[in-house]
Amino acid sequence: MSKILISFFSASGVTKGVASKIADITGGDLFEIEPVNKYTSEDLDWTNKQSRSSIEMSNPSSRPEVKNKVSNLNDYDTILIGFPVWWDLAPTIINTFIEENNLENKKIYVFATSGGSSVNNSFDNLKSTYSNLNFISAKRLSSNVSDKDITDWII
Repeated sequence: MSKILISFFSASGVTKGVASKIADITGGDLFEIEPVNKYTSEDLDWTNKQSRSSIEMSNPSSRPEVKNKVSNLNDYDTILIGFPVWWDLAPTIINTFIEENNLENKKIYVFATSGGSSVNNSFDNLKSTYSNLNFISAKRLSSNVSDKDITDWII
């Protein structure tokens, strides 16, 4: 069985909860993609064009700094990357994570949390931006995702 790393960015705790459930089911290890400067509720106000998240998402080259690094990435052959969907995309901190870690020759699965947005555009954007990486599939998951949904998707 492959060794799994469940990496995730969670702004409000929902994605963290889903990532924890995936770890419980798969036996994978958790790695939280934490920004150096934590997001406040004002930063996350998508209705304010001057909020931090709005500014970052309007700039495709934005790369928020990540607090910690994965020290043992070579131990894993399967990487899950989870995040909330922002503006129909992965938050730009996900790009920082991907660019700071050598994910070549890894199987990459993407999961996203969202109240209504699909994960498809986020996944397609990541696949085209990082065409050298092996993206397998993506799934939108909610906090009440079933064990069977996770095992059918990953295992």
